[in-house]
Amino acid sequence: MNAGLTGGIACGKSTVARMFAQRGAHIVDADVIAREVVLPGRPALTKIVEAFGESVLRQDGTLHRKRLGEIVFADTEARKTLESILHPPIRAEMRRQMEHWNETDNGSLVLADIPLLYESGLDKLFSFEEIIVVYVPRHVQIERLRLRDGLSHDEAERRLASQMPIEDKKRLADVVIDNSGTIEDTERQVEQYLLRKGFT
Repeated sequence: MNAGLTGGIACGKSTVARMFAQRGAHIVDADVIAREVVLPGRPALTKIVEAFGESVLRQDGTLHRKRLGEIVFADTEARKTLESILHPPIRAEMRRQMEHWNETDNGSLVLADIPLLYESGLDKLFSFEEIIVVYVPRHVQIERLRLRDGLSHDEAERRLASQMPIEDKKRLADVVIDNSGTIEDTERQVEQYLLRKGFT
């Protein structure tokens, strides 16, 4: 079974993905793949430098993520340019990994962990049987984001504004895992989902 896993910034999606992995699900992680496609020597990194200049590289030739982030979070067109470079190779590798798990471990849960699932239209591109949204209320998102990344309130608001509001994602979800309580609460919801689907 292929399912999509998404949420908003600082909703705890990675934590939930880890809980699923510990219980036997295969995780196809869009963030990990996104880091791999911009390694030195990969075509995507060359295109990023062509689009945004040498200042987005560190001295060792690796991508300076923070600098690139500052550019794209402040400029919608720049963000679209970056997405047009990154999305094709990321999607191709995700598809390859999902097919691999479908073939080698048929009947297992393959979970595609994608932060911008709805924003990037991947909910329609991939044939997910269900989409799971990891949810916390917006004020919790802002507080966690400020603590995690050391951002001001305004910076945290700007980051959230670059994504679809979490309440909209919650409405679109087939399954919601509320991560605003304790870790135990969240684990219980993950286990209930796996039980309902016959994966335990």
